Amino acid sequence: MVFSSMTFLWIFLPAVIVLGMIFRKPSVQNIILLMASLIFYAWGEPVYIILLLVSILMNWFLGMYMGKSSSQGARKAVLALSVICNLSLLGYFKYAGLFTHTVERFLPSLGVKTVNISLPIGISFFTFQAMSYCIDLYRGEYEYQKDPLKLALYISFFPQLIAGPIVRYVDIEKALNDRKVTSNGFASGMRRFIYGLSKKVLIANIVADVVDRVVVNPASSMGFVTSWFIAICYTLQIYYDFSGYSDMAIGLGRIFGFEFCENFDLPYLSSSISEFWRRWHISLGTWFREYLYIPLGGNKKGNVRTYINLFVVFAATGLWHGASWRFAFWGIYHGFFAIIERLGFSKFLKKHKIFAHIYTILVFTFGWVVFRADGLRYGLSWIKQMVIPSTGSLRLGVFAGPWHISALVLGLIGCGPLQVFCGYIRDKKKGPKFTGSICETVILGMLLIACIIRLSGNTYNPFIYFRF
Repeated sequence: MVFSSMTFLWIFLPAVIVLGMIFRKPSVQNIILLMASLIFYAWGEPVYIILLLVSILMNWFLGMYMGKSSSQGARKAVLALSVICNLSLLGYFKYAGLFTHTVERFLPSLGVKTVNISLPIGISFFTFQAMSYCIDLYRGEYEYQKDPLKLALYISFFPQLIAGPIVRYVDIEKALNDRKVTSNGFASGMRRFIYGLSKKVLIANIVADVVDRVVVNPASSMGFVTSWFIAICYTLQIYYDFSGYSDMAIGLGRIFGFEFCENFDLPYLSSSISEFWRRWHISLGTWFREYLYIPLGGNKKGNVRTYINLFVVFAATGLWHGASWRFAFWGIYHGFFAIIERLGFSKFLKKHKIFAHIYTILVFTFGWVVFRADGLRYGLSWIKQMVIPSTGSLRLGVFAGPWHISALVLGLIGCGPLQVFCGYIRDKKKGPKFTGSICETVILGMLLIACIIRLSGNTYNPFIYFRF
């Protein structure tokens, strides 16, 4: 089940909201939300609900044992066991195919055959969330959770179960035990949800249509103009798709009394790749910084070690996104520029703002081409079309109509320029408050109607990050 489906919008979500209004006690609401979360996951993954339950129970037992143990050695052993178990589950279901395929291709004499294992939806997200619980528990940031139902709700809560943001237990521990669902929080959550839904349905889905129909053709047939147009379309698609999901998740959390961390901060306004990664998928970047980069030594063990740590983190970030060497290349590609900036290039970028923005846009746009391409070879061929002017056999007018152009223009305006302009106006002139005003209410109503009309024709796509 996805947020941008009629089943979710007209049946699932209203039912959960109504039940939450009837039963106001947090302990009862926790049970309702837990059952709703398990139904939500089982709707798309009826078999792998068992895997989710195994992950929950495993981490609850390990956390309980760690919390009760007074021996530091025993606690460390339990932590190591929890990391091994969680990574083993993730490794088997997500990376076994990549490992066996690589061995079969480069070491055929071993007789290893490629295995094809169906990837459970959202396994990367709920595994990382479960791991953070045990790691922070070992660090003494909170007491172990005695109630398995509360930990189960933390790991499986449906707003952020499938595609984040990755939430740390310490951030919602209080809300699990005692929270208040207020009218202001409900209204704020609904506003955020509708904005996120609009991003997904009215921009991401529309530009995705032209991208999907073009990339099934050979990259060499695109030509210079078409290759750039499709690259820009996908750059907007992945931003509005993922940030739209995050907006909906944050909004749903507020509706039920939870406050999740922000996951995007206008990343396309960045003036360096390092800044881009502080603004893009913030919860994942925070996770890798807290649980991989800093434990490896961060920047405290000399420059060479720092560069190695950055390389490891970005390679891991790439592989987290997908079990393919193409994703590893994409992560290392970003890591290369992050290291170059740390070597001193960032000083140049700070002095030349316009160049810095152009450089950053080019780097992440070329990166998204590799990310979207069906294989690294296709991605490099696509990039070749972008840098060497040529006339391809594909005619853009056949694929892109007025709706696609309109969505593209709105997407370009809304991924940063509009927010900068509105901020400038607020600084220069104090006008009437927009948030919560009648004007915003009318706009939200129009956006919601437009989304429903689009969805009634089954014109939605699954969220991109569901695959990770």
